[in-house]
Amino acid sequence: MKKVMAIHDEVMPKMSTIGKLVGEIKPKVDSTEMGQNYEVAMKDLQEANRAMMDWMKDFGDRFDHEEILEGKELSEEKQQWLDEEEEKVKVVKDKINGSIERAQALLAKDTVQ
Repeated sequence: MKKVMAIHDEVMPKMSTIGKLVGEIKPKVDSTEMGQNYEVAMKDLQEANRAMMDWMKDFGDRFDHEEILEGKELSEEKQQWLDEEEEKVKVVKDKINGSIERAQALLAKDTVQ
């Protein structure tokens, strides 16, 4: 549980970065080639955000407060679920980090031009 929550705690603060980047990118979306690149980046960021929200909801549906925060012992079935959730949150982490990196690189490239 600690490993899963550590991954969550690592990427959760990046949600505000996603919001900020979407705000910067949205006005640049248009029908030009560069505008289309911005649209792809914006959708990528929004998908990463949605993935995190969906993961948190599903995780909260599977585990109760005591299991998550107080170290309550898990049943064998819930331990298997936790292993599944660890893999899922790693995928979410990669989506968040990747979408942020791509959006920042796109914005940096635009600034150089």
